Order: sequence, then C-alpha cells, then structure tokens
Amino acid sequence: MGLIPLGERPAPSTPPSGWAPFALGFRPFFALAGLSGLILMVLWIGFWHAGKAPPSAYFTTIDWHSHEMLFGFTLAIIAGFLLTAVRNWTGIDTPTGKPLALLALLWLLARLLPFVPSIPSWLVALTDLLFIPALIYALYTPLTRAENRINRLFLPLLAAMALANLLYHLQGLGVTSTGPRGLTLMLNLILLLLIFVGGRVLPFFTEKAVNGAAPRFNKQREQFVYAVFILWTLGELLLPQSGLLFPLAFGVAATQAWRLADWYHPGIWRRPILWVLFSGLFWLSLGYFLKGLALLDLFPANLAIHALTAGAIGVFTLGMMARVALGHTGREIEPSKLITITFILINLAVIIRVFLPVTGLLGYETCIDLSGSLWALCYLLFVLTYLPILARPRIDGRPG
Repeated sequence: MGLIPLGERPAPSTPPSGWAPFALGFRPFFALAGLSGLILMVLWIGFWHAGKAPPSAYFTTIDWHSHEMLFGFTLAIIAGFLLTAVRNWTGIDTPTGKPLALLALLWLLARLLPFVPSIPSWLVALTDLLFIPALIYALYTPLTRAENRINRLFLPLLAAMALANLLYHLQGLGVTSTGPRGLTLMLNLILLLLIFVGGRVLPFFTEKAVNGAAPRFNKQREQFVYAVFILWTLGELLLPQSGLLFPLAFGVAATQAWRLADWYHPGIWRRPILWVLFSGLFWLSLGYFLKGLALLDLFPANLAIHALTAGAIGVFTLGMMARVALGHTGREIEPSKLITITFILINLAVIIRVFLPVTGLLGYETCIDLSGSLWALCYLLFVLTYLPILARPRIDGRPG
C-alpha cells in the first residue's frame, strides 16, 4: 500500500494557500484523535482521583474511560485511516468537504453529550451508535465498486464493531449485562485490524526505507496467525473461564513474534517512523504473553490489558498517524526530532503503566498519574506538531 493516492492529478506550479481540514479523511479525524488522546487522558486522571464520572451519570468512571479510549479515541484513528486508505487502494473518492465535516461532527457530539447534565441516556447511546453505521455508509461505495474484494472485509469488521458498541450501550440503558462483552469484542476487533494493517504496510515500509531489507512473506504463516487469533477471540468471548484460553494467549504471542522476527532488520533503528511501528507490534506480542500469565494468575490482568491498549494500539497508531499525515500532505516521511522523542516517551508511558506497579517502587495511583501524564504530553506534542500540517493544503499542491 503506497502512500501516494491513486489517480492523482499533476501538481500545479504554485501550491495552494489557506487551510484544508476536510480535504481527506485523515485530516479531521487525526486532529480529533490527537486532541482526544490529550483531553480524555487528562479527564481520566481527574475522574480517577475524584471518583466521579461525566455529569450525565450514563457512565461509571472506569466504563467511561474504557469506552472512550476504544470507541472514541481509537475509532477516530480507524475512521481517518480507512477514509484515506480506501481511496488510495480503490482509486474511488471517499467523503470530503461537508459530508466529511458532518461525520466528524457526529463523532464529536458522541464525545460531548455525556458531559451534558440530565441528558436522556437514550440520546447519549443513539448518538454514539450512529457513528459506525455512518462510517460504513461512507466507505460502502468505494469498497464495493473496487475490483479487490479483500478490502470489502472492512465492512463486516466495522459492522462487528457497531455490534460491540450496541452490546455496551444496552447495558448502559439497563437492558442487558453485555457491556464487558462489548468491550472485549471491540478490543479484539481493533487488534485484528492492527494485525491486518501491520501485515499489509510494515513489510512494505521496511523494504522501501531500509537498504538490504527483504521482509519475508509467508502465506502459511499468515493464515496460521489469523487462525490462532480468531480462536483466541472466540474463546475469550464464548468461554472466558476456559482453561484452554492461556495456551491460546501464548499462541497469539508466539505467532505475532514469529511474523515480527521475519520482518525485522537492524536498519529499522535508524528510521524512527519504522521502529515505532515495530515497537507497537512488539507490545502486541508481549501483551498476549502477559495475558497468558494473567490467566495463570501470574500477572495482573488489568496491566496485561494495558500492554495491548496503551502499548499495541497506542504506540502503533501514533506512529501510523505521524507517517500518514506526512506522506499524504506531500512531505518527506521523516519525523521531527520532537516527534521522535514522543515515540520514546509513549513507550516509556506504557512501560510505567504495565510494569512499574508490580515492582512496588511506586504506589498504583502514582503509576497511573505518571504514565497518564506522559501519555498526555505525547499527544500534546503530536497536536502542536501536526495540527498545522493537518489544517493546511498539501505542500506539493496535489489534492487531498
């Protein structure tokens, strides 16, 4: 998957001036993801200490944090990536301008409504539940008209995410007790998407950026990777207390480490935009190893989950946003020194969140404060660096 969109028009001799926040999907949604990565974390630390949830009382404190980091922050990144990548893969336009602005506004309303006192619970749920179907609608035409049918798998994947959100909100509305299952399903779907995107772009990026690198593609290995992960997901959803889960967790860890080893080249350490993606996928493998230990009562389960959420998802998506924003605005795909430091800091934040609590060197709340503050700092640096890039036209004058 190249970064330059298909079917581009020749660049004009004079690049346009002004701003272009709704010229392509990554622009508003990466901006919203960056801002939410900062604001949601600051709010979470405050709510954690105060023992309070948003004023609507629709969410408990931990439920709000879990839901917003998956269905808010991460889903914004997914939306921005797919609205950009699908146009790139298919050559068919995805929404821009006013339709894209309305989609972004819907996402934003879903984040804001829980902070409105006395708002009806059904309105909070409905607004949030509308976003994924709207995203499916936005992607349906380019995905179904394109010749490559593999990309159509994003439609049922997004539909499953909508189901996960429904399961969550049904509990919030007092109809069912399916909230935890909805969060579990969503986390696994996000990680499945990460596995797919990582497998699609990381070998390509490595081969293009590192002299002498030749990442090995192994069809049988890839089939095995997906088979083990799907078995794990089904097991965690349907048989969460089964004794078969811990070997499946170790199996996911091993298969992810296997493919990562096949792609690895020492030259990645000279390219921050590469090693941050590798480190995100390393957290994926390590996170499932820790999940296996947690199922054997050898490691705290909530810390293992943060290796997957803050680690795999948080690190990988930060790297992808940084890369896509540079490539799709006509810039050299080389992060600034400040963003390279940000890549280091976000990994440090995950190390503190996952491992420092078990050492006993600092109290649990202190670990949350320290890791959360580092995370917020990372997204502050991202926002300061990338908001001007996301708001202005491509420097080469091309559309997008």
